[in-house]
Amino acid sequence: MSNLIRKAITYISLQRQIEDVEEIHHSIVQGISFKGTNMWILVCAIIIASVGLNTNSTAVIIGAMLISPLMGPINGMGYSIATHDFALLRQSLKNFGFAVLASLIASTVYFTITPVQTAYSELLARTSPTIYDVLIALFGGFAGIIAISSKQKGNVIPGVAIATALMPPLCTAGYGLATFQFSFFYGAFYLFTINTVCIAYASVLISQMLKFPIRDANLSETRKKRINQALSIVLIIIILPSVYLGYRMSQDEKFKSNAEKYTRYIGIYKGNYLLNKEIRANKKEISLIYGGSSLTEEDKKAIVDQSSLFSLDGANITIRQGIAIDKEISKENVETQSDEKRLRQEIARLNLEVAGYKQKTDSVQSNYFTGKQLLEELTPLFPQIESCSYSEAYIYNRRDTLARKKTGLFMVASKRILPKNEQEKIKNWLVKRLNKKEIEVYFNRSGQ
Repeated sequence: MSNLIRKAITYISLQRQIEDVEEIHHSIVQGISFKGTNMWILVCAIIIASVGLNTNSTAVIIGAMLISPLMGPINGMGYSIATHDFALLRQSLKNFGFAVLASLIASTVYFTITPVQTAYSELLARTSPTIYDVLIALFGGFAGIIAISSKQKGNVIPGVAIATALMPPLCTAGYGLATFQFSFFYGAFYLFTINTVCIAYASVLISQMLKFPIRDANLSETRKKRINQALSIVLIIIILPSVYLGYRMSQDEKFKSNAEKYTRYIGIYKGNYLLNKEIRANKKEISLIYGGSSLTEEDKKAIVDQSSLFSLDGANITIRQGIAIDKEISKENVETQSDEKRLRQEIARLNLEVAGYKQKTDSVQSNYFTGKQLLEELTPLFPQIESCSYSEAYIYNRRDTLARKKTGLFMVASKRILPKNEQEKIKNWLVKRLNKKEIEVYFNRSGQ
């Protein structure tokens, strides 16, 4: 057992592949400098990132991330804190501050003079940081400092540069300043701050774990503890808002997913066809526009009530009538209507007919997916259910062969016959879930 543990430790140990300590120190010091080569590379990265964001080009933005030298002073800050090299820390902060200021000024000037002021998706993606950005920056920072410290550096550094994405948020902040959209500036600069702090903190942890030599021999243990405590406090302060933003994003995505299912479910209602929908997840609002026969207030209420089936009870749902068509239009009225209005009504009528035919054609497929969805929803409530089926059929009466009644048929199979109270619960749930009063439910054992 002890041999197995030793082998496992050998496999995960970093000590055997660590570069010479002085080589690591020299490499980090070189990365901090913004003179000559690094200075020109920084200018090029700023312009490339700004153009990429302005034209919504992912490839160009990735290119800017790859050549950006901003990782150097950030790693320098983390390394200097871990080794208590305060002269190096001051130099890192100075050069980092210069790089940030230069990037903000250059990107602000660019977005001020460019004729394209549209905020595309690549730019918007840098305005709402979440806890996921924290994780990316933290583990990206781990990978970066490990690669710098290793003899086998490989292609880790370029990958870290792409993952942590330091340059695009800075340029997005410049866009916010140039267009006076300060919410863009705050969001993008907060994302940049998250990346910076987490990368630096990762550098501190790995440097301490690898036991790089302390550069200040006179530093007391008490001061070391205070420095570590201060770092932890700063990290917590930076991370907390992102946790809230991440939670809000997950709730918005959940609302959007439920709203999409809901709008598909109520796409056609009593001769009305859903023409347009607008889902505002951040405000928990859904706007629906119907075309067809005029919707009464009772119809609108019935449509809204269906939202409870999709966990949208707190949503603000508004329903508007787009094009209303009366079932019967007198000859005199038709003659007096304008050609444009008649054309709109005819188009709407044809759309409704097409939607009706499509609904009939897809009924078998719809029932298939309904049965599958019902099984997925019932299984957590009643784990003993193993399978189910759902279909729609007509019931005929022998006394009146012309009369027929459409009903839903639902069959449940379980290892044992469910108790009467559970059967009743399932029946009541199905009536509400499917919004059908006429439904037959049958309970069987598996294999029968």
